[in-house]
Order: sequence, then structure tokens, then C-alpha cells
Amino acid sequence: MGRYIAKRIALILPTLFGIILINFVIVQFAPGGPVEQIIAQVTTGNVSATSGISGGGDSGVTDTSVDTGANADLGSYGLDPELIKDLERQFGFDKPAHVRFAEMVWNYARLDFGTSFFQDRPVIELIVERMPVSISLGLWSVLLIYGISIPLGVAKAVRDGTRFDLWTSSLIFVGYAIPGFLFAVMLIVVFAGGNYFDIFPLRGLTSENFEELSTFGQIKDYFWHLALPITALTIGGFATLTMLTKNSFMEEINKQFVLTARAKGLTEKRVLYGHVFRNAMLIVIAGFPSAFVGIFFTGSLLIEVIFSLDGMGLLSFEALVKRDYPILFGTMFCFTLIGLVMHLIGDLTYVLVDPRIDFESRD
Repeated sequence: MGRYIAKRIALILPTLFGIILINFVIVQFAPGGPVEQIIAQVTTGNVSATSGISGGGDSGVTDTSVDTGANADLGSYGLDPELIKDLERQFGFDKPAHVRFAEMVWNYARLDFGTSFFQDRPVIELIVERMPVSISLGLWSVLLIYGISIPLGVAKAVRDGTRFDLWTSSLIFVGYAIPGFLFAVMLIVVFAGGNYFDIFPLRGLTSENFEELSTFGQIKDYFWHLALPITALTIGGFATLTMLTKNSFMEEINKQFVLTARAKGLTEKRVLYGHVFRNAMLIVIAGFPSAFVGIFFTGSLLIEVIFSLDGMGLLSFEALVKRDYPILFGTMFCFTLIGLVMHLIGDLTYVLVDPRIDFESRD
């Protein structure tokens, strides 16, 4: 097992390199880069011809710069060519693409993601600032979804066809049919000072006086702010996993080894959790990395917007809209790394559930 883990860890670096390279090449052809956006603001009078960008030529932004794909035509805006060249130099577009990519890889190897084009702050500082929100939403949502789905799926499999199974299936599919962001709005209207109750806070991860609270008060305040966002994320997330758990258990229950175990006089509880559970949980565990990464990356974006939570999803979305490439590539690097690590953890969990699995034997 140790050799397999070492091999997977060694593959993380080339995988990161390949994903960054592919995205770097794709962005070369994306129109509306930061230089074009600044020039558009200048020509429409939103900013002066000498402002509108953050940092200078040595601000460190060049390590994640990419070509706008249309810089050769920027002179058609009627601006001074020297101003355009100065903008390109400050954003780092005066260097060839392969030089910029090599600098980016070298800086990323030192965990230096450069400086944001438009916020004039180090990208690593922005990521560290936003990470707690995304981790909170992703971690607690996944734990709650799995904590509900697995016991409920097992109960539905054991009681297949009963009233309990029918009623819970109806509730599950109703919850699944409601989009998470719509349910979030409904929660705000009902419980966050809308037309009914004012129980939960509307925005933020903690209160303004968080530092003044006791340890218990801080924990209470933290979960008080998370209650509505986590509920909105969980409602639509556990339906698929519940039905997957149910179907997986039902498939295992009907196999020959279960009949043999019952014939030997084992209790139903021993058969269910000693024999069926281990085999049925493999397919459920297989989806854990993608479930966590999905909520962490994309699932929480609308929730972050609705509840005014400054997380990684909102940060990367704003960077994509503004073409803030240092943030865009920095967050992509973090997302990819977390995804690869989560898949490795998923494989290790396989072995934890069923020690008979040996990944090294596949070599």
C-alpha cells in the first residue's frame, strides 16, 4: 500500500502541470483580457488613461499572465500606442507565452501565485482569506449529506416497499426537485428577517463581535451563521446518495452469500452490518471525493452569493468575469490539488472499508 500511495503522490505533480498547461493554452484564445477591459474603461470614460490597473511592472503579476488574443488590434481604439505598450508591460503581456508559462510554473513551485491584477493583493493572501468559508460549506455539507443518506438508504433497503419507503422517497424527490439556490431564497424569506421570522443572520460566516465571545459562544455563533447555507446545500444533495445507498444494499442483500449467512443462524443485524455493509458501501465511498469537490468548487457558488459569503467559488467566478488571471490560475491550482488529494483519500477509504482490496496487486 505504501508503494501505491507514493506512486499516486508522485503523479500529482505531472497532473497539475498538465492541467495548468491545457488551461493556459485555452486562455490564450479567450477574448476580453485585462488589457482590453482597461482600454474599454478608458474609452468609455470610466477610468483615466493613467489609472485603472493595480500595481506596477514589478508587482509580480507577470507570473500568471496570459495573452488576450487580441492585443495586436488594440491600437484601433485610438489610444496612444505607448500607453497600450505600458499596459501590456504592467500586465506582463510584453513577454512571449512560453516565457510567461515557464515563470508561472517556477513561481507555483514556490507557492507564489503572484498579485491580483485588479485588487493589488497577493493571490495566496486572498485564497487563505476565502478558504475557511469554502471549507466550512463543503466539509459540513458533505458530512451532513452522508450522515443522513447512508442510514436513510439502509433503512429504505431493509423496509423496501413499505409505507416508510414510499413516504421517504416522496420527500426525497420533492427536495431533489427544488434547486438549492431557490431553497436558499425561501429559507432567507422565512427564517432570516423576510416576511416571517428573524432567527438566523443574513450574511457572513461570523458576527462582528466574534473575537469578544467565549469559546462556546464562538462555536455557537459559527454554526448559527452556517445553519441556513448548509441546509440549502444539503436538501438537494442527499437524494441521489440515499437512493444509491438503498439500491446498493438491495443488490447485496439478494446475493447468495447473504442467504448463506442467514442460513448459518446469524442475526439480521450481523448479516446487514457485518457482511452487506462492507460490500455495499464501496460504490457509495467511490462518490465521496467528487461529492466534496463538487460542493467545494461549484455547488456553493450561488449559496455564497445569496448569503454574502466570500468563499473560493465566488472569488474564482469574479476572477473569471474580470479576467484576473493570477487569481484564476491560483484558485484552479488549489482546486486541482484538493481534487487529486481527495481522490487519493477515497482510494484509501476503500481499503479501510474492505481490507481485501489491494491496489498494489494490480501492478
